[in-house]
Amino acid sequence: MALKIASFFFILAISSLFRVSFPAFLVPVTKDSAAEKYTLPIYLRTPPRQVYLLLDLGATFTLIDCSKNYASSSYHSIPCGSSLCSSLGPHSCSVCSGLAGPGCSNNSCALHFTDSGARRSTVMGEALMDSLSLPVTNGRNPGPFGTIHNFIFSCTKGPFHKSHVKGTSGSAGFGRSKLSVPAQLSKSFKEKFLFTLCLSGSPSAPGVVFFGSPGPYYFLPEIDLSKHLTYTPLLSPQLSNGYFIGLTSIKVNGKVIWLTNEGLVPTKISTMTPYTTLRSAIFKAFAEAFVNESAAADLKVREPVKPFSICYNADDIADTPVGPAVPTIDLVMQNDDAVWRIFGSNSMVRIFRGGVDAWCLGFLDGGDHPKAPPIVIGGHQIEDNLWQFDVESERVGFSGNVLVHGTMCANFNFTKNEGLLYT
Repeated sequence: MALKIASFFFILAISSLFRVSFPAFLVPVTKDSAAEKYTLPIYLRTPPRQVYLLLDLGATFTLIDCSKNYASSSYHSIPCGSSLCSSLGPHSCSVCSGLAGPGCSNNSCALHFTDSGARRSTVMGEALMDSLSLPVTNGRNPGPFGTIHNFIFSCTKGPFHKSHVKGTSGSAGFGRSKLSVPAQLSKSFKEKFLFTLCLSGSPSAPGVVFFGSPGPYYFLPEIDLSKHLTYTPLLSPQLSNGYFIGLTSIKVNGKVIWLTNEGLVPTKISTMTPYTTLRSAIFKAFAEAFVNESAAADLKVREPVKPFSICYNADDIADTPVGPAVPTIDLVMQNDDAVWRIFGSNSMVRIFRGGVDAWCLGFLDGGDHPKAPPIVIGGHQIEDNLWQFDVESERVGFSGNVLVHGTMCANFNFTKNEGLLYT
C-alpha cells in the first residue's frame, strides 16, 4: 500500500509539469489611456531588469534609452566593420558623444531610428547585443522565463520618441524586419516568424501577445480563440516594415459604400494610430452612409466632439453585449469569405467630459496625402480582437470581436505555472 501511495504522488508530481515542445513566449500588454498607446514589459540584461516599452507594430527594431547607467554582464557592442553590422540595414560608425552605449567606441555599429511621430526625425543609437528574457507559455498561463542571449537593439539617449509614454524606456519593434522582437525570437529557436496580439482597452486589465505559437490561446472561461481565426493575405513587404492587408470594399449595415476598381486597397494595421483613418474621399462616403443608416434607426447626430465628426447623445443609444447599438461596419478583404465585422464596441468611442455624454464614431478623416496609406486601422478598432501575424506564411489571421465568443482580451489567465517546462 505504501508503495502504491508513493507511486501515485510521483505520477501526480510528473503530470503537473506541462512540457511544451515548441518555444512559445508571451508578455502582457497594457493600454495607456492618456497617450492612447500600448506598453509591454521585457526583461533585459544580466542580471535581468524589467523595462517597459511602447509597442510599435511598424518599428524595425527595439530602441532603449540607456542614458541612466546601463549595466549588464552580458552586453556586447557590434564592430562597425563587421558583417553583422552590414547585415543590419541602415547604419553608420558611431560617434560616442552622441550615443549612450555602455561600451561605446568610435568603431561601434550605430542604427538609425526614424520617428514618424516627430515628423520623420532621425535618432542614432549604438547597436548592442544582450540577453532578453520572457515568460514561456502553453497558451493557458505564463511559466518560468526563457532567455535568448544575443538580442540586438539600439541603445540611445532620450528623449527618443515624440510618442513617448510616461514610465517607458523605449519602443519595442514588432515590424517585418529581422531585427524585430518576434523575428529575433523565432530565429533564436528556429521557429516560424509568427506572433499573435490581443489588445485590451482596459488600463488596469492587460491584454497579451504570444510569440512563436500558432495556438492554442486560451481565455477565460476556457475559450481557445485560435479556433476562430479567418485568414487574409499579408501584402508585399515593399510597402514598409509594417503590416498591410488588402480591402476590396467597406459595408455599412450590409450596404456597399465604397468598392475599388483598382484591385486591393493597401490597409495598414497600427498600434501607434489611436483611431482608424480613411483617405478623405473614402471617409466622406463612409460617414454619409453611417449617418444615413443611423437615421433609419431614429438616431440623430448631435454637435461633434473633437477629434470626432459624428456623435450621438449617449442616452439615445441602447447597449448590447457587443457595445452600443449602431450600424455594423464590414471590411471586406480578398473575397466575401474574409470579412471583418466591426460592432459598436470597436466603432464607437464614449466621450464623457464637460457636461457632454456622447458616443462618437471612432473613424477620422485622414486627408489626401498621396504617400500615406489609404486606410490605417487604429488601436481602438483592433482591441478585443485576436490578430495573428504569420510573416513566414504571408498571412494575417483575425477573429473579429471576441465578445461574440464570450470572452475578452483582458481574460487571459496570468497566474504563473511554475511547472511549465520545455522538452
